[in-house]
Amino acid sequence: MPSYKAPVENVRFLLEDVFGIERYNNLPGFAEASPDLIAAILQEGAKLCEEVLQPLNRTGDLEGCTRHDDGRVTTPKGFKAAYDAFAEGGWIGLAADPDYGGQGLPYTLAAVMNEFASAANMALAMYPGLTMGAIAALMTHGTEEQKKTYLPKMIAGAWSGTMNLTEPHCGTDLGLIKTKAVPNGDGSYAITGTKIFISAGEHDLTENIVHLVLARIEGAPEGTKGISLFVVPKRLVKGDGSLGAANGVSCGSLEHKMGIHGNATCVMNYDGARGWLVGTENKGLNAMFVMMNEARLGVAIQGLAQSEVAYQNAVAYARERLQGRSLTGAKDPDKPADPILVHPDVRRNLLSIRAFNEAARALVLWTALKSDVAHRSGDAAEKQAADDQLGLLTPVLKGVLTDVGFDNAVKAQQMFGGHGYIAEWGMEQFVRDARIAMIYEGANGIQALDLVGRKLPRDGGRAVMAFFNEVGGFVKQHAGDEAMAPYVKPLEAALGHLQQATMWFMNNAMAKPDNAGAGSYDYMHLFGLVALGYMWAQIARTALAKKANGGDAADMEAKLLAGRFFMERTMPESAVHLARISSGADTVMAMPAEMF
Repeated sequence: MPSYKAPVENVRFLLEDVFGIERYNNLPGFAEASPDLIAAILQEGAKLCEEVLQPLNRTGDLEGCTRHDDGRVTTPKGFKAAYDAFAEGGWIGLAADPDYGGQGLPYTLAAVMNEFASAANMALAMYPGLTMGAIAALMTHGTEEQKKTYLPKMIAGAWSGTMNLTEPHCGTDLGLIKTKAVPNGDGSYAITGTKIFISAGEHDLTENIVHLVLARIEGAPEGTKGISLFVVPKRLVKGDGSLGAANGVSCGSLEHKMGIHGNATCVMNYDGARGWLVGTENKGLNAMFVMMNEARLGVAIQGLAQSEVAYQNAVAYARERLQGRSLTGAKDPDKPADPILVHPDVRRNLLSIRAFNEAARALVLWTALKSDVAHRSGDAAEKQAADDQLGLLTPVLKGVLTDVGFDNAVKAQQMFGGHGYIAEWGMEQFVRDARIAMIYEGANGIQALDLVGRKLPRDGGRAVMAFFNEVGGFVKQHAGDEAMAPYVKPLEAALGHLQQATMWFMNNAMAKPDNAGAGSYDYMHLFGLVALGYMWAQIARTALAKKANGGDAADMEAKLLAGRFFMERTMPESAVHLARISSGADTVMAMPAEMF
């Protein structure tokens, strides 16, 4: 059976030593997050995930969710009690506004808890995770009445939330939405239509489910300019806050999926359901993007989480599995064979995963801190800079962390040989669960197009230039430091490749947009390499300093070795990405459709 241990010490090292979280104490919620409180939160969160959520991961996968004839959906055995423990512990409202029952702590801590929960039980963690996204959307765009009606119950976990975008005929192209909204004359609308692939659309974990639904008001413009967002509760809410009659919304069926079996993925039918406009009429996508961006960061974390839990189990197996002898002579001569960890190719796979995990976790926390600054700082320039970086990095995080997270789950499965293909070891579930993260919340090819087509040119390239300046400044600062050379020189080379690729787009994509489309996926991964390399350079700087000052030498040396592996073995891929980008779109687009 697989196991999981939350990487609490690594998170503390990143927050306290690498990023200096105390430097953010001027922001609301950070002053209260003392080192002792952070340590306690991480320990308690880890305990919940390891002891309550993780034991249900495999059983939930085997049992799945069940839709009954009356439209009710029940979740796997134990999920309800585990969800209640999660909600009662205040984890849903960890970073939420205290005015509505939240604790007001940094979003960064919620991101950490998201990783722990997703690694322990991704399907179960999605229920509160989606609710957090719905809370963020209502907090930003809801009326005061809507906030008072829904947020306290959602933050407490008594009610959950969903996002309803996709329809049978439209996924990425939301301008094709057919779900309609007809004014009822009392401020509400009658919502009619069908939504598909709705995660947590119906379940037995909460007494009410608050659906955020994209629909088109009668007479609205065609395309994305005519889409509005509505809050549509499963059960109507009375004036005193108590629950009333069932609304006209139901689960028509459950999807039979490759993975995340413990999460109910529903076809949702809206039959004149009463809904209320969120935000401005015909500006629904703007409001929904708050939840979508929150969700994309959450999905990026899922990629890291599956990579981490798969790595932990692969390492444990590699230490115990005896097969063959070391190429340099027997390491355990008293045993019939050596552990497979002695073999270079096994180490290559494991180090590839570990080196990614530590840098990816750093990148998640670095970005989460940017989110906290963007939402909590009183300094307009500081808020703007943080928001720029958050917008730029969101598609990179979502695309790169989920692509590599899936690849790493496969690498970890490979360490088990044939046993990795057998369900009881749990590795094939990590592969199946990780696969969806590359698809939902905007498939990764769309993330790449968003990065190149929207994020790069926005505000005259202000965000990307700030990123180049920050990484370039770090390189210059440490150029003369011999101990940092193994980390800085590869970073400098990769940054140069990223800058060349950016310039190539500027010179070749305006007149011929297919050049941007053909190179966008490689550009996203090239950007991710530089961002991950920048994280490793910062980790290495901190590890060298701690080692020199008498810190845990063995732990710091492990980080330095993992970082060198990344720089030597992974960073050179930047040149390959640049070559592909620079080849343009001619060959990609040359073959007539009938030849495929």
